[in-house]
Amino acid sequence: MPDPSLPCGVRIAGTGSAVPKKVLTNEDLAGMMDTSDEWIRQRTGIGERRICSTDDESVFTLQCRAIRGALDDAGMKGSDLDLIIAASVTSEMTCPSNACRVATEIDAAPAGAFDIVAACSGFVYALNLADSLIRSGRHRAIGVIGCDAMSKAVDYEERTVSVLFGDAAGSAILVRDDDPLKGSIFQTMEADGSSWPSLYLPRKESDVPPGSTETSIRMGKLRMDGRDVYRFAVSKFKNVIKEALKATDLKVDDVSEFVCHQSNIRIIESAKEKLGLPDDKVYVNIDRYGNTSAGSVGLCLDELNKAGRLVEGETIVLVAFGGGLTWASSVWNL
Repeated sequence: MPDPSLPCGVRIAGTGSAVPKKVLTNEDLAGMMDTSDEWIRQRTGIGERRICSTDDESVFTLQCRAIRGALDDAGMKGSDLDLIIAASVTSEMTCPSNACRVATEIDAAPAGAFDIVAACSGFVYALNLADSLIRSGRHRAIGVIGCDAMSKAVDYEERTVSVLFGDAAGSAILVRDDDPLKGSIFQTMEADGSSWPSLYLPRKESDVPPGSTETSIRMGKLRMDGRDVYRFAVSKFKNVIKEALKATDLKVDDVSEFVCHQSNIRIIESAKEKLGLPDDKVYVNIDRYGNTSAGSVGLCLDELNKAGRLVEGETIVLVAFGGGLTWASSVWNL
């Protein structure tokens, strides 16, 4: 057990990710509903996404693949972890948590394990929790996973919502570091539950709020007020980054990468323009994977790591926003 009285930092020891085999293109969707590749690309920037299509692919299997990849990258074993945090809105069950099942699968027991639900903000929420728990001195190595199989939660008979989403998992291994300046130097985890009807997943008729607009989306599938969510996301994207930079006295030039939730290319481009963020500092993969909810930021982080763009000593900013409505940020010294 680390000494909780001693200051410490947090290091990202490894990252991993996983996506399903099946590619669902815009042309595929055009054969399923009234849409086209041009219509989807103009409104979202998405060209294709991955979806779970076989019995051996699920949130659980993607989570296991992602955290195994992160452990391999870190040169660690499951038994080296003392906690696993899994973020998802599409876990197979609420009991047991997917985190508990993942812990058993990777031989991490008796590590603690729990799930969190913060929609697209889930990975950043989990990363912030893990950083704080390690800094408290109570934990030394935590596995974080963000994963969603949104293909199970969207209605492919309706085009406005279903074209946006795909399935993916991203993972990171966080470990205690003797340098107290490493890790998250600023973070936010916030929410406004009064706006929940803008983006929700009803299981029964009584879940639908009074006065809701009529929709053709089937019960048990994701419902979204696109205009409300767009306005929220554009505003939060800009304000959360501005707040993070101001709180840390950083300028855009001081940040090597802005790792942002891949919600919609128009939202990303709007924030870049308003904040003056250069193209080479804002990673984009929405064209290949769509919006993967809790998997989004972790997947970006792993692809950046594999490309050699997470450099020790540099600073990155992670930002996400999603259903709840929730939003989160984390400024990291690598």
